[in-house]
Amino acid sequence: MTKPPLDILLCAPRGFCAGVVRAIDAVEKALILHGAPVYVRHEIVHNKYVVESLKRKGAVFVSELSQVPDATRPVIFSAHGVAKSVPAEANARNLFAIDATCPLVTKVHREAEVHHKRGRHILLVGHAGHPEVIGTMGQLPPGAITLIETLEDVAVLEPPAGQPLAYVTQTTLSVDDTRGIVEALQARFPELIAPHKEDICYATTNRQEAVKRVAPQVEALIVVGSPNSSNSQRLREVAERAGCPVARLVLRTDEIDWEAFGAIRTLGITAGASAPEVLVEEIIDAFAQRYEVRVETVSTADEHVFFPLPRELRDAPAAAE
Repeated sequence: MTKPPLDILLCAPRGFCAGVVRAIDAVEKALILHGAPVYVRHEIVHNKYVVESLKRKGAVFVSELSQVPDATRPVIFSAHGVAKSVPAEANARNLFAIDATCPLVTKVHREAEVHHKRGRHILLVGHAGHPEVIGTMGQLPPGAITLIETLEDVAVLEPPAGQPLAYVTQTTLSVDDTRGIVEALQARFPELIAPHKEDICYATTNRQEAVKRVAPQVEALIVVGSPNSSNSQRLREVAERAGCPVARLVLRTDEIDWEAFGAIRTLGITAGASAPEVLVEEIIDAFAQRYEVRVETVSTADEHVFFPLPRELRDAPAAAE
């Protein structure tokens, strides 16, 4: 039987950002330099495929530092950042700790610290329970930061009396949602101090812009990524709001609900910042088995950002064989 035609619009930029590349490279370089096992506190990035791949190479993922049995082995903190109590615990146990926090998350941490030192109460726009939010709130004493998730939170917010206000944001939020919340905060608190530079990272912004361009042109759109990836979930939401009738978050081909796509003739594909390109290719191959596929890339930005490895992994001698 002749396969039906399918035009695939491939969003660019998509997939790995510089912070994710740095974090994954940190684990792989640590394995080369120090051998296995290398311990990683929490998922290095929110992608099951990446985590399983690193496990096969000798990485051991733990929930807490108390699960690291050997203080001589490296333990790496994830790209999402950690509360100050975590490196303090590592230091108290004399662990060989390597911080792979994305530099753009570290920027938010430093901003929050500066505001606190200047006597300001900080409003953090983000999602409760996300590792990045836990890490940012953990930079300062309890009560120094108030988490704002929704417009409803803005409406009922009662900040400390007589204290100036500043805001920071999670780096992986929806650009449009965050703009609405910030505008509501500024309307209520005109003296609110903003970040010197946008906290939502370049990769999140660029990937959302590409989806906004593609989503109105296709009948369905797939975001390649994990369900616990904030930036991937935001891409799916952006596609829906941009008018795409079917938007699905999919990690691997076995998760594709083929009935949901029906007799489509146009498909958009993007990938969250923690999803490797090999998974995008896997998804395209799966559609190519059912359709006569033609692929076109729709690019909205060029990315040339690079972050060097953590200092402990630069120019260090490799472990003896």
